[in-house]
Amino acid sequence: MNELMMKVNAAFQHMLWPQEMESRPGWKLVLTRMLQVSFAIVRDFLEGQLTLRAMSLVYTTLLSLVPLLALTFSVLKGFGVQNQLEPLLVNTLSALGDKGEDVARQIVSFVDNIKVGVLGSLGLGMLIYTVISLLHKIEVSFNYIWHVAEARPIGQRFSEYLSVILVGPLLVFSALGMTASLMSSTVVQALSDTPLLGMIVHSIGKLIPYALVTIAFTFIYIFMPNTRVRIGPALIGGLVAGISWETAGWAFGAFVVNSGNYTAIYSGFAILIMFMIWLFVSWLILLLGTSIAFYCQHPEHLLLRPEQALLSAGMQEKLSLLAMTFIGRHYYQHCEWQMDALARWLGVPVNMAEKIVDKLHAAGFIMQTRDEPAPFVPSRDMETMHIAQLIEVLHQGSQSAAWPLPRVEHLEQLMLARDEAVKRVMGEMTLKQLIVAGMSDESGQREAAGDEMSGGERLSGEKHI
Repeated sequence: MNELMMKVNAAFQHMLWPQEMESRPGWKLVLTRMLQVSFAIVRDFLEGQLTLRAMSLVYTTLLSLVPLLALTFSVLKGFGVQNQLEPLLVNTLSALGDKGEDVARQIVSFVDNIKVGVLGSLGLGMLIYTVISLLHKIEVSFNYIWHVAEARPIGQRFSEYLSVILVGPLLVFSALGMTASLMSSTVVQALSDTPLLGMIVHSIGKLIPYALVTIAFTFIYIFMPNTRVRIGPALIGGLVAGISWETAGWAFGAFVVNSGNYTAIYSGFAILIMFMIWLFVSWLILLLGTSIAFYCQHPEHLLLRPEQALLSAGMQEKLSLLAMTFIGRHYYQHCEWQMDALARWLGVPVNMAEKIVDKLHAAGFIMQTRDEPAPFVPSRDMETMHIAQLIEVLHQGSQSAAWPLPRVEHLEQLMLARDEAVKRVMGEMTLKQLIVAGMSDESGQREAAGDEMSGGERLSGEKHI
């Protein structure tokens, strides 16, 4: 069975990643990229990590939903729109059908029982901590998809999360209020009475929920990961996830209507079970949309599996030298650069380029600056940086072990002789010499290409004559 799956996987990869992909027409290239992203999403879904994280978020949501709504209710109460919380919940839980109203009413009753003003400092702190922990867990799940190793610092976490919690509900209800006012205005009502424009207005009214959900998902995809997400990939992920969420709500509502057997078996627990299933579906759609945004921004990860991201010692040395060449060249030419540009030049994913840069930074060969977008520069004059020294430092960093290794004298002498041979071959060559030699090679290649083009033009001209 495993052999069959491997053959099917290899066949799909050969079909979706052809050799001549870049030479395809525009529409074929877009279609191929869509199929590649779909293949990667299905592969990630079958691996099970997304479903596990969605189930974990369901559990955290059940614990944090009432505290989150309590803070939201307090903010809305200050603006006199707290009565709109229950209709919004009913609309969000519309996939549960008539039972959604019961769930929303029960949640609002829990929220009403929480008196934020009389909780005290300890109670209010625990309330805020519960909400922050929910958002932090969402960020961890998003960071996993985006291959980000570190979450936000604690201070940044509190400031940014609380800003979203306090300002987000106001923006949501403002958008809903403006939409409702616009659709009920005299001008829109007059346009609705005309045959052709009425159909257009009706269609726009049907599309508004999809647009609002898409905007909300797009904001989440930009804000939650602890990395820079471009608006284009986030919008694509938000659009696909928004349409999927609205469609799944309609399908789940039809399922709930025909779920009389569950009510007969679980009795009063049936509502809770349906609510948990809908939460799981919602989180899964949100995470799948995050994966779509990630693959749209980093297509180099479409074929790369997590276990394939490990580099050999030789590859780490070569990438480190190439990265130093890139950084040093931009430093001498006073050019700005970003991590994305370094990753493209190296031909590796961004997270792999970040690991190489972090290793060079820890070894003391580069230092971080406050300038953006050129975050790293050589730490000292590269005429004093020898290539042999760089390789020796990289070797020392990769030779540490958590357990004592047996010492064989003959093997130790052999390894020492190898290191001495590397030093003899490298000689006294510095990183500056390597960079200058590389720039000379590239200029020579450009001149040769120009000569070939000129020769080709002369030949074609002679043939024409």
